[in-house]
Amino acid sequence: MTGNHRDKSITRRRAIAVTGGTVVAGGLAVAGYQAAFADTGTTTTDTAATATTTASESTGCMTLMSSVTEGPYYLDGALVRKDITEGKSGVPLTLRLTVVDATDGCTPVKGAAVEIWHCDAWGYYSGYTTANPGGSAPAESEDGSTANDNTYLRGYQLANANGVVKFETVFPGWYTPRTCHIHLKVHTGGQKEDGTYEGGKVNYTGQLFFADDIAEEIFTLEPYSKHSGSYTTLDNDMVYDGGGASSGLLTLKAVKKADPSRGYKGFLTVAIDPDAENTGAGSGGGGGEGGTPPSGAPTGTPPSDAPSASASASS
Repeated sequence: MTGNHRDKSITRRRAIAVTGGTVVAGGLAVAGYQAAFADTGTTTTDTAATATTTASESTGCMTLMSSVTEGPYYLDGALVRKDITEGKSGVPLTLRLTVVDATDGCTPVKGAAVEIWHCDAWGYYSGYTTANPGGSAPAESEDGSTANDNTYLRGYQLANANGVVKFETVFPGWYTPRTCHIHLKVHTGGQKEDGTYEGGKVNYTGQLFFADDIAEEIFTLEPYSKHSGSYTTLDNDMVYDGGGASSGLLTLKAVKKADPSRGYKGFLTVAIDPDAENTGAGSGGGGGEGGTPPSGAPTGTPPSDAPSASASASS
């Protein structure tokens, strides 16, 4: 099982870039997708998550958190959409993220554009489908999906009046030398245009993380199990700093505890300073020495017709 092996060759680095004002706190059957992606209003889980958030907010706002690098696999022009899977297979994952203003009593940030992107079950990113994820994995083209190689598992959602966005996706895989994660940006001041989000500025650049025991269990399932090698746990990751929800660790709720293949729901409250700006491009946070990619990181370039790629140096 890939997740049982720790990558001992990776130095435990806590790559942090202070941004001044950004804070955060906090199978595969059709039936599984329907259950994980159901959006029927406020559920018991949603209510519990809201109650936890309210309790946290009553003690002040949340714990100050630094932004981190956007990574080498960022692409401009992601689409505004709730479902970003495009047919990619994997364990269903519904994300419910709440954006609040840390400078104004944690009031909801209506209209904030939350952008996420992550690798597929074998560790491949859209736009970089020939980049080697490390270990042994089938070629990305062998997954059998009809996903667009330039856009899958990328997207924006605009926060509602309560500051909430929801995404339908699949549990990410992994690639050397990183732990399982999802990249995140929060934008304000722009607008939806031509199916994407234009203008404004990036207030927060970060990453979302998953508990090791849940990730490792999922990686025993198809299609994840076809990717073998040394999986990096949270303790050995170069970006996650051990701070729990304040460092991007998601609260995860299984759709059906006895059957992880049915999917998970993930929750986190992201508190921002709408006046702050941090794009995460080339700003440390997860890079190797001198801002170069960490040793053993996947390499590759997007196809010539891919959207414009960021020049950031790290994963």
